[in-house]
Amino acid sequence: MGNVVVIGGGQAGASLVARLRSKGFEGGITLIGAEPVPPYQRPPLSKAYLLGDMEEERLFLRPRAYYDEQDIELVLNAPVTAVDTEGKAIIADGRKISYDDLVFCTGSHPRRLPAAIGGDLDGVFCVRGIADVDAMKPRFTQGASVLIVGGGYIGLEAAAVAAKLGLKVTLVEMAERILQRVAAPETADYFRKLHTAKSVDIREGVGLGKLTGEDGKVSAAELTDGTTLEVDFVIAGVGILPALELAEAAGIDIENGIRTDETGRTSAPNVWAAGDCASFPYRGDQIRLESVGNAIDQAEAVADNIMGVGRAYEAKPWFWSDQYDVKLQIAGLNAGYDRVVVRKTGEAVSHWYYAGATLLALDAMNDPRAYMVGKRLIEAGKSPEPEAVSDPETDLKALLKA
Repeated sequence: MGNVVVIGGGQAGASLVARLRSKGFEGGITLIGAEPVPPYQRPPLSKAYLLGDMEEERLFLRPRAYYDEQDIELVLNAPVTAVDTEGKAIIADGRKISYDDLVFCTGSHPRRLPAAIGGDLDGVFCVRGIADVDAMKPRFTQGASVLIVGGGYIGLEAAAVAAKLGLKVTLVEMAERILQRVAAPETADYFRKLHTAKSVDIREGVGLGKLTGEDGKVSAAELTDGTTLEVDFVIAGVGILPALELAEAAGIDIENGIRTDETGRTSAPNVWAAGDCASFPYRGDQIRLESVGNAIDQAEAVADNIMGVGRAYEAKPWFWSDQYDVKLQIAGLNAGYDRVVVRKTGEAVSHWYYAGATLLALDAMNDPRAYMVGKRLIEAGKSPEPEAVSDPETDLKALLKA
């Protein structure tokens, strides 16, 4: 067996190398990460880790010793600067590493606020890596004022932590409402009400004009509605971009990410991709998913195919978000929905997305039963009658047998 080199020490990269060894791959494996720590979970960064409820070691997907035990060369703090697909080699931290198979698990980068509007001032942060959160943690002191730019899940999770720690929180969303790109108005309404009850000041249809400060430190924010806020620090949660620079420079095809076929192969021989950076065929489109579930499942499919299994990757999208005492669980993809069916039983709420008579997705808030049943229905291609879903007397499990 040859040598597999994986670029990217995140969830996808870690899952891929573990899968190779667990399936009996006996060749060389090199996992290259740009950060100085071994592969770790990112979702808790804006939740438990930022809140102080999780230590750094608990973020690690596997202990450091695992990589030695499995004969996996772990190269850390070593950004890859070049990929030669003809010579089948990469350059990482000045070192040339040859490969028989190469996998891009390069993940994504946060969109940062432009320097032209003060995005480079001290006190302006993103939530992407351990270093980002470690840098902002000392700012989370009771009574401090934080501006959160962006009303997606990252911004809302950061707002929840800040509010829980007693900060004065203002969140601005340039779109008409929070969660506009990813969820129905019903879900946005649910979370707006939740945050407002925790004294978070949510301003929708309002963007950031510019940040100002003294001695290079942010101290005020001018909003697009003419308001000026005094702030102690700012968190930007304005989305992420797939990390494509290396692949593009190597001449690999790009289409909504690093383009792969159903097996994870790219346009270059013996080069694969998985995770946030990779797009793949899904129901007639070339899509890209930014989630832990996709990173794991796609990486494992690629590992199997490197070993010659030849299986097509079948995405089963799922996501989650924790805010205060609410766990949101999402199954499926809601693109193209034309109707939302609401189910409520006590404090448990779920929103079911339909396109015509077809169930596409659901958002379940503190409703694990609805999530599990809905996920299984979607994966099985079953679409229960909306009236049955909305009726709190309906036994959800019975829908699986229909």
